[in-house]
Amino acid sequence: MKLLFLACLSPKTGNYTTAERIRSHIESAGHSCELRDVADFHSPSDVAHLVSQNPPFEAALAIHLFKAGRLLLDLRLPFGVIFGGTDINEDVKDEQKRVVMEQVLLKARFAVAFTEKLKEEAEFVLASPDSKIYVQPQGIQTEVAEQFCWTEFLRSSGVRTECLDELRVFLLVCGLRRVKDPLYLADVFSEWHSENLHNVLIIIGPKVDLALTAEVEAVVKRATGVFLAQERSQQELHAAMKRCFAVVNSSVSEGMSAAILEAMDLRVPVLARNIPGNASVVKHGVTGLLFSSPQVHGP
Repeated sequence: MKLLFLACLSPKTGNYTTAERIRSHIESAGHSCELRDVADFHSPSDVAHLVSQNPPFEAALAIHLFKAGRLLLDLRLPFGVIFGGTDINEDVKDEQKRVVMEQVLLKARFAVAFTEKLKEEAEFVLASPDSKIYVQPQGIQTEVAEQFCWTEFLRSSGVRTECLDELRVFLLVCGLRRVKDPLYLADVFSEWHSENLHNVLIIIGPKVDLALTAEVEAVVKRATGVFLAQERSQQELHAAMKRCFAVVNSSVSEGMSAAILEAMDLRVPVLARNIPGNASVVKHGVTGLLFSSPQVHGP
C-alpha cells in the first residue's frame, strides 16, 4: 500500500520524532509511506492534487486533527488521524477550528489517542462516533551517544563552576513554544539556586517560536541558575538526559510527552506539571513527581 503521511515536521521536535518512528514502522510492515510536512501545503486541494499522481496514493494518515487533518478533507481516499494533544486540549477552544476538526473526525475511518484520557476528552468536546477512536499508547526508543562529553555540554550551556560532579542538573526538554511554557519554573529555580548553588535548570530544545525564544534568552541572562542549551542530536540529548539529576516537564498541554517516556526508559527521575497528558503517564510518587504550581510539590 502507498500511504501519504502528514505531520508538523519542525526539526528535532517531539512531533518530528513521533512521525519518523511511525513512518519507519509502516515501512517495516512492507508498505510505502511518504512523510510530508503540513507546511508544504496551503489547502486541501494541494493535497488532493498530490495524491492523484501516478502511481496514486491508496490511503492517508495525519498527526494533529486540525493542522494536518484539515488538509485531508478533499480526499476521496480512506484516511486516519492521530491526535497530537494540542488539537484536543487547546485548538477546540477556537470555535472555527473545532468545527473543522469535527468534519475531519466525521470523515476519517479511525482516530488514535495516545491515552484513555485524551480519548475521553475528544469524545466530550467533539461530536464523533465513540467507536471511531482507539487508544494506542505511544512507543519510544532511546539511543545514547557514546562520545558525549557531559562537562563540555555544561560549559557550552553557560554553567560555570568547579564542582561539576556535585551539580544537580534539572533538564527541561521542550521545543520553545507557548504550549510548553518553558519559563514556568524559571523564577523558582533561580531562587532555589541562590539557596544552593548546586541546583541548576537547563532548558534545551528547538527554537520553534522566535518571539518566545527571545523572551527565554532574556530571562536566562538575568536569572541565576537557569541556562539555555544549544540544540543537540537525539542521541546527544538522550546522553544528556541520562546524566542529569531529573527531567522536567512544565507544559500547559500534552498528548503524551515523548521526553517523559524517554526519561523513564533511561531510568531518570521525572518531575512533571500536573496536566491530564502527564498524569496519564506519571503516577505521583511511584513513576515520578507531579506538581501543580512552581511552589507546590504534589498533584
